[in-house]
Amino acid sequence: MSTLYVCSLARLAETAAKTGASHVVTLLNDGTPVVRPPSIRPERHLVLSISDIIEPMDGHIVPAALHVETLLEFVRAWDREAPLLFHCFAGISRSTAAAFITACELAPERSEADLAAALRRASPFATPNAKLVSIADDLLGRSGRMVDAVQGIGRGAEAYEGEPFMLPHN
Repeated sequence: MSTLYVCSLARLAETAAKTGASHVVTLLNDGTPVVRPPSIRPERHLVLSISDIIEPMDGHIVPAALHVETLLEFVRAWDREAPLLFHCFAGISRSTAAAFITACELAPERSEADLAAALRRASPFATPNAKLVSIADDLLGRSGRMVDAVQGIGRGAEAYEGEPFMLPHN
């Protein structure tokens, strides 16, 4: 099935219930409280404590290779029998980057530009975190194509919170 969904923190429980997701990836600032949806077993919930930044900043955690490696390990272990749900605070930057990275991992035959275009069609608000995408581009050996693809779709429409969406990738 390998369906990918993205939402905000505020819509996490609702989206998990509506989609039937079996796995969740949380990407939030360290210390931000999050309640795991009751339908998600603890071992199927990955929490990455990172800030939505691209350069080091006092009091914040900049995304690093270890975070992306952990994400990729989680995705590779996912059985794909029920959807995987990504969320960050607004459902706009960290979560869309993680979903794009996952789509690139799961569909290596698809061009990065096609996957980024699918992301833009699915969400006019998506603005994937450039640091996460750049790290994944290196780790996946994509030779800058992931970075170029995200730059190609440009910044999403301004919003406080994105709408939940499904990212087609296969």
